[in-house]
Amino acid sequence: MVHEQHEKIFRSGSKTYYFSSRFFPPAVRDDVYALYGFVRVADNLVDDLPVDPARFHAFRQTYTQAFQSGEPSGDPIIDAFLELQERKRFDPTWTESFLDSMQHDLVKSTCDTLDETLVYIYGSAEVIGLFMARIMDLPEESYPAAAMLGRAMQYINFIRDIAEDTKLGRRYLPLVDTSLQSLDEEAARVDRGEFSRFIRQEIGRYRQWQKKAALGYHHIPRRYRIPIMTAADMYCWTARQIARDPMVVFERRVKPAKTRILRKGLAHTIGVAFGC
Repeated sequence: MVHEQHEKIFRSGSKTYYFSSRFFPPAVRDDVYALYGFVRVADNLVDDLPVDPARFHAFRQTYTQAFQSGEPSGDPIIDAFLELQERKRFDPTWTESFLDSMQHDLVKSTCDTLDETLVYIYGSAEVIGLFMARIMDLPEESYPAAAMLGRAMQYINFIRDIAEDTKLGRRYLPLVDTSLQSLDEEAARVDRGEFSRFIRQEIGRYRQWQKKAALGYHHIPRRYRIPIMTAADMYCWTARQIARDPMVVFERRVKPAKTRILRKGLAHTIGVAFGC
């Protein structure tokens, strides 16, 4: 029953990650579901409208009390994560950093420098890469690349979700390298050329990080590398679509279709995919 709940949360929360994860062996896939269930529930508590800070704080307190006491919380999502955290020896500070970044969305709406953005990304995405490295029992030498992959993917999410985040009053991309005063649609259409230049520049930043992350693929056993590379390739695909016409972020949420994800995974399985 808990597994079904995790899978439902995962499938409804991220098509790319869900269908890519289907290429993991079952035991690893179950652990990924447990991880994603926890992080998605926490993320939804700060993103769903109307935002209710009390619900997030209650979730965090429930986790903290259960972690400190060693006793079950009674919440199946939290308890499954705690079991996973203990079994796979997650560093508890990673979880605290994740929850800190989620809480950030309740108290600060913008990131005004790249350093601020990277602090947020560490907790919201780089630690997810670290969790995944522990789930796959990768060597510690892989951790910088795992974190970098999380960073790269999150940055594309920021670019893809500009319209959605603006409605929430949030901005994760710092404007220090542009004359734009905001990233809302009206400002973008007034200076379409500058908006497009800025977005392509930030996609270039993503590509640099993605290249660094890919240098760590050799640490991942092939049976685990297939889903990781499939997900990464879908983010590369998303970046390409947006780079062609950055204004598309105001027209639709750029996401690959299920068939594209599965075709790429199968191509990696038989060794004919070439990444980004």
